[in-house]
Amino acid sequence: MAEGSNGRRRFSDKWGKHELDVLAVLSSAFPQWLTSRQIAQRVKAYADSYGELADQAAKAAFAKQFQRDRAKLAAMGIAIESRQPEYSSKSEGQDFASYRLQLGDEPRIRLKFRQEDMPVLAAANYLARSMSMSSAPAPQPQHVSRTAPRVPQTPIPGLGLDSIAPGLGTQHIPENLVKEVDSRRFAATLSVNGENLNVAYSDTDDLVMFVLEHPNTSIVNPQEAVDAFRRRLNAAIDFQLADDSANMSSAKVAAHDLASEEEDEEAENSSGKGHKKNSLQTGSEVDRRLRLMLFLSAHMGEEYSLSELAVRFIGVPKNDDERKKYIQTIHKDINTLTTVSDDGEMAGSQFFDIDWSLLESEGIVCATNSLGLERLAGISPQYMSMLTASVNYLAHAPLLPSEERRQALDLYERLHQYVEPGSTPWLSLTGYEVEPRSFSIVKKAIAEHSLLDMKYTDGSGQVRERLVAPSKIYVDEGVYYVALWTDVEDVAPEKLHGIVHKDMTINKETGEPRIWQILRISRIEEAQIVEPTKPLEIPDVSVSDLRKWSIDTSTAAAFITDQPHLEFIRTLADAEVEPYGEGEKVRLFIQSDSWFVAFCIAHARHILAVAPETLRTMIVARAKRELSMLDSEAAAQSHDAHHER
Repeated sequence: MAEGSNGRRRFSDKWGKHELDVLAVLSSAFPQWLTSRQIAQRVKAYADSYGELADQAAKAAFAKQFQRDRAKLAAMGIAIESRQPEYSSKSEGQDFASYRLQLGDEPRIRLKFRQEDMPVLAAANYLARSMSMSSAPAPQPQHVSRTAPRVPQTPIPGLGLDSIAPGLGTQHIPENLVKEVDSRRFAATLSVNGENLNVAYSDTDDLVMFVLEHPNTSIVNPQEAVDAFRRRLNAAIDFQLADDSANMSSAKVAAHDLASEEEDEEAENSSGKGHKKNSLQTGSEVDRRLRLMLFLSAHMGEEYSLSELAVRFIGVPKNDDERKKYIQTIHKDINTLTTVSDDGEMAGSQFFDIDWSLLESEGIVCATNSLGLERLAGISPQYMSMLTASVNYLAHAPLLPSEERRQALDLYERLHQYVEPGSTPWLSLTGYEVEPRSFSIVKKAIAEHSLLDMKYTDGSGQVRERLVAPSKIYVDEGVYYVALWTDVEDVAPEKLHGIVHKDMTINKETGEPRIWQILRISRIEEAQIVEPTKPLEIPDVSVSDLRKWSIDTSTAAAFITDQPHLEFIRTLADAEVEPYGEGEKVRLFIQSDSWFVAFCIAHARHILAVAPETLRTMIVARAKRELSMLDSEAAAQSHDAHHER
């Protein structure tokens, strides 16, 4: 590598990465649109290979290479937008199209992050990018395939975040978060009590289960998910009684038809790979250089040592030899980002002017003249909305350790001030609910050793009122539960004795009275704290022991499937499975009637019959009610569409 007369480095572009050259050309020209010909002429690698685009073969070769480089930049968070082909004068011929950087109409948001924010910020960035849902409404009409993997329809500016949060790409993302996010390959918009909620889910069974377990919830889009939900409901209405095999043949036909309709979905779910764990981490050379480039663009004139940049963009070295290697790598990156092409006229990768004497003598980088790349530094308002929603979700869902959840809550308080009111999207992962609305008051009652006057929905869907003493909150499979001590008559105010209920029947599992009640917190509809008349005395019981109290209160149930070895049966703990005809009969004990109703409807494409009759009746009634709501919504939408016309 030689040094030119102007003190800048030169290179012949043999390193084979065109992306940075394309970025330099488009950034220096912004907001001007560049035609295909202009890009080919200004990017040295293209010009060397494709000349003046004199023939169709050269044009096709250029188009293929440019679109490949454009896709690489898009995958890294830098979008290049295009518009319809333009026609120049006869002497110039016809161009394919014109292009420029997609920067949006609003300026990027820049703010300072603390070092302790980095682990949470990296996790939230991973979740936000994986959701790949815009907080803005999608243009209509737009067909969104429910069986399409969750990939961004428009590039998400993740690298802009790196420019103001250096070292983000080197953070460790908790494995359980990666596993849960990557296992939910699809996304849908739901309406929950009138509020839109973006939900990532594994398959339609998973989504239907989520909808049925959250009252007043409906699927907004995509339409394929709505149609699949309707098919589940229709199949559930035809469930037979599992103790009566007389009508199994007709039930098999119905189940077979439903399964056939969704065969493509099943194949898609079983073969899809989702996001790779390291997709957001510092990996390739060009990815690292883009991160470094945007960071320097956002900090023009500031000084950073090579060792500091090495830690931020590669990681903490394990020893001195590794530290020297990292520093050499960053030095090489700086050289690459400050080179120009051999003839000195084309843009090459000349992103910065560097104080070379300061770099060589003290190992300090000070960059200027970023060709306008500072426009890419920072977070777009749209992505800030999604990032803020992700931080808020992680602060209230059991996916991060307690300390990081507290940090997420602190970070959310600082982020949401940059988001316009009402523009923060709500999001969730199926199976990992956020802290329910009654969570805070239950937690407060535990901390203050108080009683709780609560109205809750029991397993059969009935609303009951009871005075209890909450003892512990714990999480099972992403769901919040509270252990309630019911022996509170001696400490309850006299006027509330009527809602004290202590069950003294014997729990077969423990051999003791059923004084404990285990309740899913989301089932608590209303609650208020009540001061006990004297100090509470609640025995200290471990969570593992508390789980035993709910076993003896369960109901025996069964269902019959249309085929053996189905994946969803493996998720049922302690279920007994036996061959039954062409499928299997599954016996289990359930703690919640409403859960079993939702479970059977969600998996209706493979279930032929259920038992006992009381539960089958509840399933059919719930399915008919949901179908009625779907029909009402469809009629309302049809009326609105007709009215608009």
